[in-house]
Amino acid sequence: MILQTGLRTDIPAFYSKWFANRLQAGFVCVRNPYNPVSVTRYMLAPEVVDLIGFCTKNPAPMFPYMNLLAPYGQYWFVTITPYGKDIEPNVPEKEKVMESFRKLSNIVGIDSVGWRYDPILISDVYPVERHISDFEMMAAYLSGYTKTCVISFIDIYKKVERNFPQARPVRPAERMKIGKAFAEIGHRYGMTIKACAEGNDLAPYGIDCTGCMTIETFERALHCRLDAPKRKSIRSECACYLGNDIGVYNTCGHLCRYCYANANAAAVRQNMKLHNPESPFLIGKGTPDDQIHDAKQTSWIDRQLYLFL
Repeated sequence: MILQTGLRTDIPAFYSKWFANRLQAGFVCVRNPYNPVSVTRYMLAPEVVDLIGFCTKNPAPMFPYMNLLAPYGQYWFVTITPYGKDIEPNVPEKEKVMESFRKLSNIVGIDSVGWRYDPILISDVYPVERHISDFEMMAAYLSGYTKTCVISFIDIYKKVERNFPQARPVRPAERMKIGKAFAEIGHRYGMTIKACAEGNDLAPYGIDCTGCMTIETFERALHCRLDAPKRKSIRSECACYLGNDIGVYNTCGHLCRYCYANANAAAVRQNMKLHNPESPFLIGKGTPDDQIHDAKQTSWIDRQLYLFL
């Protein structure tokens, strides 16, 4: 099975010690965000967890614990954008994150790490031309350390509208100009540019629109085939294979203004106060009312095909 850690929060950046403790304990408890008394317990063992997926803006705090992750397949998406503290208040300096990206790639391998340059938003401070020039600078630095860069354009969800009222949708002409330029830059630096849930409009320019967190992505990281159960995407335009996430909404301390996973900064600060690195729960602890059930976990690796790869 595939265990996701980064769809609701950034565990490597803020909860690396907790996750290391969970790996050592061999299990983790996750509350259903829509029914908090319903708790799923996942076993953390390489016999049933084929790959752990990460999405982070700062992988460095996890580096001291990489030996605990070594028995597992891994795929890391690291988000690096040109935004400053006006948009991403608590994200480290881009130069430090890019340096960490290269270190991470050397540890896990080039097939197990991808760069995310998203969401793309347009403003007076971040016009189309700046995105193109900054993207090329970053691509040059990361060339040889990843084969993939994922892009997407900002979605104005209700949370985004509330926390970032200045944000506006990216216009079609702006999307086309950025997509064409990014595809050309990616080609120069040996990267496939993938669009995340953006339809097929950018395909004519050479953008891969087949999805980013796909089974094929994970198979390349594992260098083997997966016999994964079929699963419906959460959005019709999304081809990614999602689910089994151990994170918690309203817990990411980056406080990026475009974030869909945080309702507001006050909720995040309150939840982070409830974090205990020794707890099996990311936030808080167990209660007498909890209804705990064990997840059905099996390896998806096709052992027969694996022998030939």
